[in-house]
Amino acid sequence: MRKYEVMYIIRPDIEQEAVQAAVEKFQGIISNGGEITKHDVMGKRRLAYEIKKFRDGVFVLVNFSAEPAVVNELERIMKISDEVIRYLITNDVA
Repeated sequence: MRKYEVMYIIRPDIEQEAVQAAVEKFQGIISNGGEITKHDVMGKRRLAYEIKKFRDGVFVLVNFSAEPAVVNELERIMKISDEVIRYLITNDVA
């Protein structure tokens, strides 16, 4: 299994319960074939520039170990998810 890090930004205009549901959905995808080592909901922050007409976003950082198939599935779900306005998945070398 490889180590990965994903940072994603959730829309600020949805309810706190919907934010929690989205976070749990992505954790479930990762846990289905991997292991989460660190999970941090950083909260609502100002974006450096406007993304999809939003100036703020709820930032979430997750470090995990998984097979590449799990990462592909996570990326596929994040692409079609309405809650996520931006995401980045990287290999964690540290």
